[in-house]
Amino acid sequence: MSNPQQLRYSKEHEWLSAVEDGVATVGITEYAANALGDVVYAQLPEVGATVTAGETCGELESTKSVSDLYSPVTGEVTAANQDVVDDPSLVNTAPFEGGWLFKVRVAQEPDDLLSADEYTAFSGN
Repeated sequence: MSNPQQLRYSKEHEWLSAVEDGVATVGITEYAANALGDVVYAQLPEVGATVTAGETCGELESTKSVSDLYSPVTGEVTAANQDVVDDPSLVNTAPFEGGWLFKVRVAQEPDDLLSADEYTAFSGN
């Protein structure tokens, strides 16, 4: 498993892209997608909703379990990936590309996000 170097990671297994024009993209890592198994349902935060770093903002349901989705940053949701709602398996097949979950206008970024190398060491993959 390879964790893209340009992303930052939470200990809840979400990734965060670099902030561009105040907005960052959020998804779950390949490690988390593999641990979940086949994702069959995604409940994503609504556009306009405020999310808070470290708090739940949706859920992913797989054939094995239901897992909470946590926001790695605080801010306002600017987009939700309708493609993932329509085809949740994108989370498994392309977690770092087409399987992104939502975009957020970042108001506050926590200090505890991990680099790719730190996340790899943390997750053991």
